[in-house]
Amino acid sequence: MSELELVLVLVGLFFMATLFSTVGHGGASGYLAILSLSSFGTMESIWLKQHVWSLNLIVAGLAFIQFKRNGHFNSELALPFVIFSIPMAIIGGYVSLDGEIYDFLLIIFLILAAWRILSIKRIEVGDVNIPSLKVSGPVGGIIGFVSGIIGVGGGIFLTPILLLNSWATPKTAAAAASIFIWITSLSALSGSIISGQVVLEPEKIIMFASVVIMGGYIGSRFGAGNAHEIYIRRSLVGVLIIAASKRIASLIF
Repeated sequence: MSELELVLVLVGLFFMATLFSTVGHGGASGYLAILSLSSFGTMESIWLKQHVWSLNLIVAGLAFIQFKRNGHFNSELALPFVIFSIPMAIIGGYVSLDGEIYDFLLIIFLILAAWRILSIKRIEVGDVNIPSLKVSGPVGGIIGFVSGIIGVGGGIFLTPILLLNSWATPKTAAAAASIFIWITSLSALSGSIISGQVVLEPEKIIMFASVVIMGGYIGSRFGAGNAHEIYIRRSLVGVLIIAASKRIASLIF
């Protein structure tokens, strides 16, 4: 890998961390897109997953701290999704799945979610209805399992579901997504390590972390603080489009 390519990769990771953390996400989909377009794209799927999960832990952790500090975290909303996602994310971390039909369905979900989020009205606190455990539990489990399979933290699924069902405001959804992503990423990474597939390279983690920490801090501080709701929603749409683009690229190339 040339020095120029490495610099471009690090700049891309920084940008993704900044954008994704604005909406409480760890950035896995963005990191996968950047790494897949570089020489790192020749690495095995498990290598990419484990390194992306590691970066997710850093950025989602920073996002959770910022959104919680600003009073946007609702444990009653977030914890059921988180608890049920843990075992399923571990199981998903064991699974290796490559299928065009699966990618196609995922692309449709992400694009439709982005379109719907653009069209929803402003969500006020009084409009929010927290789902019951019999609803949030299975949803959290499914998101955890799918996230473990494809190597993301689950925010690209959880946040749209929370907003489209009026289960949270954009910033409350971001806070819930950040802790969900952190726990899911840790569970999925643990699952892959328990299965004996340990391919983490500490020097790569340190190099990547040096830029995503900066991006994660800047993005989450802005998102949790002064960012207007419409900006959060538009940023989320951008995040979903990036995630969809990554899956489209995987089908074409």
